[in-house]
Amino acid sequence: MTDTPSSTAVRTDIANGVLTITLDRPKANAINVATSRALYAAFKLLQDDPALRVAILTGSGRFFSAGWDLGAATEGEAINADHGPGGFAGLTEFFSLSKPVIAAVNGLAFGGGFELALAADLVIAADHVEFALPEVKLGMVADSGGLQRLPRRLPRAIATELLLTGRRMTAQEAARWGLVNQVVPAQVLMQTAQEMAANIVQNAPLALACVKEVLRETEGQTVAQAYQTMRSGSIPSYNAMLRSDDAKEGPRAFGEKRAPRWSGT
Repeated sequence: MTDTPSSTAVRTDIANGVLTITLDRPKANAINVATSRALYAAFKLLQDDPALRVAILTGSGRFFSAGWDLGAATEGEAINADHGPGGFAGLTEFFSLSKPVIAAVNGLAFGGGFELALAADLVIAADHVEFALPEVKLGMVADSGGLQRLPRRLPRAIATELLLTGRRMTAQEAARWGLVNQVVPAQVLMQTAQEMAANIVQNAPLALACVKEVLRETEGQTVAQAYQTMRSGSIPSYNAMLRSDDAKEGPRAFGEKRAPRWSGT
């Protein structure tokens, strides 16, 4: 395992193509501007390093993240402060990130912490976890992805209820609605996330980037429209995948009954 440059609030480790990002800002892993920028630096490392294929995002302690640092507001940090190029928490507006992120939600995910999990591609939750968007109780709204992503991930009535009431949702309820991929005992959370990451690492990097971009560019379209968009030539990663050496290597490796050797080209 190799350490990468980290801030005091954001720890990063690399092993076998997987970047593990740990939010470590006691007591509640609340996120201020500096922490958002440190998280963005970690996700930018994921994007820029060809040896990195997937990230696991988790927290330390009782919280995954309590969201925006309310204490920062008392110190003069505005509610609409500039959190940097990735938006709040470094990921919620990092729309061009082409590599998968797994959120391993270890504890309470409230407000912006819930929005951070929603910005990930896959979510694994410990069985004691609760999610909530309590911003309306504080005179605010969940505008770092809650209002945008939650109605696309849940039945609209359920999403609206969570946004209007601020109530807590258990990991088990989130699983029933398909909001999380797995709910597991806390003691095997990171093992489960690492196993999922290892499965992703085995796959072709250009194909993974293509999946992310096609999903993003066709969201909200009809099936016919999505086909048209994908075939139009306007999605760079789809075009690159079709022309890639990896698209030749995969069938060749299958025919030769061996593991493929991906070049990412």
